[in-house]
Amino acid sequence: MQKTESQLALAHYQQLLLQNPKNLDAQIHCGNLCVELGKFEEAAGYFRRVVRVLKHNPQANHALCFALQALGNQCHAAGQFSQAEACFEEALQFQPSNAAFWYNLGNAQRELAQPKKALFAFQKALSIDTNDADTHNNCGNVLRELGQLDGAMAAYKNALAINPNLHHALVHLVHQQQHVCDWQDLETNIAKIRYWVNTEPAAQIAPFAFLAMPGTTAAEQLQCANNWAGQIAAGITALTANKTNNQTINQTVKIGYLSADFRLHPLAFLITDLIKAHDRKAFHITAYSNSAPDTSAERKALENAFDSWVEIGALNNSQAAQKIHEDNCDILVDLTGFTQNSRSQIAAFKPAKLHINWLGFAGSMGAVNGAPLFDYLIADSMIIPKTDTQYYAENIIRLLCYQPNNAVRPVGLISTRAQHNLPEDTFVFCCFNQSFKITPAIFACWMQILKQAPNSVLWLLDCNTWATKNLKTAATLAGVDQNRLVFAPRCNIADHLARQQHADLFLDTMPYNAHTTASDALFMGLPILTVLGETFASRVTASLLNGFTDIVSKPFSKKRLNGFEMPNFVCANLAEYQATAIALASNPTAIRAAKNQLLQQLKTSPLFQPVLFAKQLEAEFLRILKAKH
Repeated sequence: MQKTESQLALAHYQQLLLQNPKNLDAQIHCGNLCVELGKFEEAAGYFRRVVRVLKHNPQANHALCFALQALGNQCHAAGQFSQAEACFEEALQFQPSNAAFWYNLGNAQRELAQPKKALFAFQKALSIDTNDADTHNNCGNVLRELGQLDGAMAAYKNALAINPNLHHALVHLVHQQQHVCDWQDLETNIAKIRYWVNTEPAAQIAPFAFLAMPGTTAAEQLQCANNWAGQIAAGITALTANKTNNQTINQTVKIGYLSADFRLHPLAFLITDLIKAHDRKAFHITAYSNSAPDTSAERKALENAFDSWVEIGALNNSQAAQKIHEDNCDILVDLTGFTQNSRSQIAAFKPAKLHINWLGFAGSMGAVNGAPLFDYLIADSMIIPKTDTQYYAENIIRLLCYQPNNAVRPVGLISTRAQHNLPEDTFVFCCFNQSFKITPAIFACWMQILKQAPNSVLWLLDCNTWATKNLKTAATLAGVDQNRLVFAPRCNIADHLARQQHADLFLDTMPYNAHTTASDALFMGLPILTVLGETFASRVTASLLNGFTDIVSKPFSKKRLNGFEMPNFVCANLAEYQATAIALASNPTAIRAAKNQLLQQLKTSPLFQPVLFAKQLEAEFLRILKAKH
């Protein structure tokens, strides 16, 4: 390939340096030409030598800092965050009052899971330039990660005061307001975000936060996923193009599971037994882990369940995709989706023959230029009826039930109601869902239930101090004694399951249902009352309840709802949900019968039979591979 004028000039000056390494003019020319050619690491090397000679020369310092900034940005974009951090730390030695350097340093440190360092860097940037909306927003992100939700919301508000159209700042603000149950201006802000989704494809609207917002439709959620997928996968070229190993299925089919949650996490209680149950004569099962390691028994059990364990945390997306491709993976299953620490960009490289979206994200992962980011999504006929296929970019794999479960869960020691601040001889409604799932509409419904079931309390999870305070205030404003809201502190999974024996009825949330939390309740024989919604996330509990196929006696007698035969604990709307909850609060016989039926059905329900689930799943894996070839 013929060299450009700049390349020829660089070679000329490099030859001069070979003859006279102390030629300062040649060093400067080499540095400038390397910048021009995008060789920022080499440029920084030349300018360092210049700075050592010229010491405090402002132009030399500026040239080095320019090269370091460009190199740092390049490393950050490539996922080389340690190198990016080093670049900006070095640049700050020369320009300690450069707000942009502090901002970029904070971004690198956040990616390196160093939120306290990142917070310091962002605050330094703001002390220099308080009028930067992006810095306020990113400061909010690390405050959120540090659990300082009040500070995070204040930071997002500061960002929006400077730039009202900073899309992601408003999304972050709304999502954190949902976490703390602060519903002020919620409808107005969600309406604005929905408008952006439909009119501004470049707006950074995180799909997970969007699908948790009440009122968003399945069509809008798909549009949001399409927008996001287009942003994160722009310019990525598939690795498997023209590669022969994409044409032949391995004799032992290689399945890769990708996750950031192979640790003490709800995922462990869903998939560990399933992974162990895979047929090793036909399948080889690999974990591609982006998880922070822990010493939990759940992590150890997961490590033992897989045939191979590959850590990809230190690899950028391109490198991780290359590793998966070199492993000749037949099917890559992403268990994280567009949730925290997502690595879903890996699928854009097409490292495997087929790519599946499952469990981590309750919706479609969207398409890039009309091509689905993932080939398939695993669901069931309850969660995605055939009439709703249009709202998903992927082809749909429908199992008997979309959510697997371990055969058993750890259950702690028996306790008393008094140990949980629950009154005796009182009907206990509960909801152990995360606070962001509690909407104004569902909470208003709960308050009506408490008013009309006077001998009852509502047992909620103490997610954070702000949510607890705001929910108590909301109860008082609704005319309900706030002492009728009892908050359960966070505890280990065994004790959490054990305490559920004291609840009578689980009240589900909508539009974002209980998922693993619902499985926990059903495992303990705790009936769940839910509403069949219109989106993926709002139909999961109905799917789980439908897994108890043999329940026929009251109050689980079957009925037709939206074309499905459903248990009576699945309601058509909030009015029916409210009426059913009130009726059950005065019918302890019905609750006892429901609990007994659930416990009996645990032995036969497909929900807690991982061996059966594995056989269904493997049959689908083989079917889609055969269809591809």
